[in-house]
Amino acid sequence: MKRTLIIMLKRPQPGRVKTRLGRDLGMVGAAWWFRHQSARLLRRLRDPRWQIVLAVSPDNAVSSPVWPADLPRIPQGRGDLGQRMARMLGAMPPGPVCLIGADIPDISRPHIARAFAALGDHDAVFGPALDGGYWLVGLKHPQRQPRDLFANVRWSSQHALSDSLATLPGHRIALIDPLRDVDTAADLKNDTANISQ
Repeated sequence: MKRTLIIMLKRPQPGRVKTRLGRDLGMVGAAWWFRHQSARLLRRLRDPRWQIVLAVSPDNAVSSPVWPADLPRIPQGRGDLGQRMARMLGAMPPGPVCLIGADIPDISRPHIARAFAALGDHDAVFGPALDGGYWLVGLKHPQRQPRDLFANVRWSSQHALSDSLATLPGHRIALIDPLRDVDTAADLKNDTANISQ
């Protein structure tokens, strides 16, 4: 079965993307960072072992020229982050599916390969973030996900991972490499590649 990697993206419009980072860098600077970070990420993660699908926001950004034209796109739609993630995971063709955001500079093909490998003998996989959230979620059979997947998760908090794990009782869950995401200028201090490019 085909492996699918969903990458969640927002159109890099000042004031609409990375607003916490924008408080430190300015909204134009934050949008610039996100646009270039996303472009690097898409180039780095292309691999014949999986298909990349872009889940975009706002919904009318499906036709945006910002992203490579050859990558399929789906609108994220309405709802909180958990509702959108569950809907996108369930909308993919049969086979293992992993979903990531675009604001984690250190994601590489080996990280994604480890996540898909973990789904060989686990029902779900998470890539923990250093702040208590997570940078990746994957499901072996996304069409069989629980109805309340990601319900009552305290997003953007140190509880996001533990709350999400609680929505999968009785499932075999793997955890892979912890990585950091970028929310504020302090998160960029170790990200010299992204600052200098």
